[in-house]
Amino acid sequence: MPPRRSHKKSRAGCRRCKNRKIKCDEVHPRCGNCAKHGVPCDFSNPDVLEELAISTNTSTESVGAPTPSPAPTVNFNSAPRTPLPRPRAPSSPARAPRPNPSPPTSVYSQPSISSSTNTIDHGERMLELRLMHHYTNVTSKTLLTNSPAAEDIWQRAVPQMAFSGNGKTYLADAILSVAALHLRSMSPNDKALVRASHAYSASSLSAFGASLGSGITPDNAEALFLTATLIAFQASASRIFVKDDGDSAPGDATSRYVPPLSWFHAFQGVKTVVANSWQWIHHSDIVKVVIDSQPGFQLNLNPRSPDSFFGHMLEGLNDELMNEDPRLLSTTTQAYSHAVSVLNWAHKNYHAAAALTFPATVSKRYVDLVDARRPRALAILACFFALLKRMDNVWWLQDVARREVMGLVSLFEPGSKWWRHLEWPIRIALLDGSSIPQDIWGTELEEQAPEQQTVGSMTQHIEIFAEMLHQHAQPPIPIADEDLIVPDSPD
Repeated sequence: MPPRRSHKKSRAGCRRCKNRKIKCDEVHPRCGNCAKHGVPCDFSNPDVLEELAISTNTSTESVGAPTPSPAPTVNFNSAPRTPLPRPRAPSSPARAPRPNPSPPTSVYSQPSISSSTNTIDHGERMLELRLMHHYTNVTSKTLLTNSPAAEDIWQRAVPQMAFSGNGKTYLADAILSVAALHLRSMSPNDKALVRASHAYSASSLSAFGASLGSGITPDNAEALFLTATLIAFQASASRIFVKDDGDSAPGDATSRYVPPLSWFHAFQGVKTVVANSWQWIHHSDIVKVVIDSQPGFQLNLNPRSPDSFFGHMLEGLNDELMNEDPRLLSTTTQAYSHAVSVLNWAHKNYHAAAALTFPATVSKRYVDLVDARRPRALAILACFFALLKRMDNVWWLQDVARREVMGLVSLFEPGSKWWRHLEWPIRIALLDGSSIPQDIWGTELEEQAPEQQTVGSMTQHIEIFAEMLHQHAQPPIPIADEDLIVPDSPD
């Protein structure tokens, strides 16, 4: 076993990091971990934790309807010095908050304006200008669109909608958060970008969750869809910074790997927002262009057909499910079969971005199986991340195949019967570069014929899902905590 890597202990970390027993980056006026989790930091205000405790106790004693707070904006240099209720900001920038009838309170105050000079902080203003400039000129062109029209939507129409006001600050903050993550990938040591990526993400998620809790309407449906999509990008991109943010890095021999459930929550959150708002957004020119840019979604629903590349992932399924809860037998079988069908479709699709359909379309039951560390679900997940190897040149997916596949492999004990099913994803993940020889990839890529390059099947998928939601009155998919206790290794 390799020796543990030495690290410099944090002697002057904030109290919250000390209580959680995690390394504090000691960044002032707010450490990276506190900014990431959207909670006050005693660096910015030594008395804030005591004030929070007092205000929380006071709020539990008083009974009354909550008063909605104004949509939050970000202030990096000042912290509120009045007692604040505990914010409902998410515990990770890659996670959307649970819908709540009342808007969650943000720890971010309005931009600091000096009463004597009546001027806005120059540093904050320049940072926001820098982020928006970078988004419109660079980041918007990296979101894997397959058409110039869709690229124009992300570059021009989306910022214009964010500027339109009407309280939709979550879209503007989501734009700035993605831009900050992109710049951070280029300048990982820039602490201002670290704070900005955490702060704008937390602010966006807080306001986004509040708006969802208040209900999707014709007025906010487009903005919520676009914000949910940007949050999915955040969930993917933030994974490359887990080590820098004080969390365990995938594949780190000194820590236990945890599958990135935030990917599924974020991407399926987009699908759920679309389904719940479909009655309004299917008329939207903006949304139509974005959906039309996705590869046509046409599955072979027989995952065990002779030409099924991943059909071996279903070997022994019937025997495995003999002891399954009878109430879950059908949904578990369907979850595995559908996941393998999506893998088969994406594997031979000419468009590399087709692989991202996987986290958006697999069933909630499959996500539960991953969460339960079922070996079959983890092996299928390893194949999905291997598919992303073709996009190793995309900044927010760079090296994700290697990190996640090897992290998943670390969960299997030596001699596990699943090792032969992991040979292909391991071989793909360890290749250098994003160009993969056909004999190693395992199939010839197929480009759809012109008459098939529509999204009729994707639209149909959305309409079916929307109808199911309306029939069963299901709320948006909840976002689970990532601080999970990791069970024993798969056999």
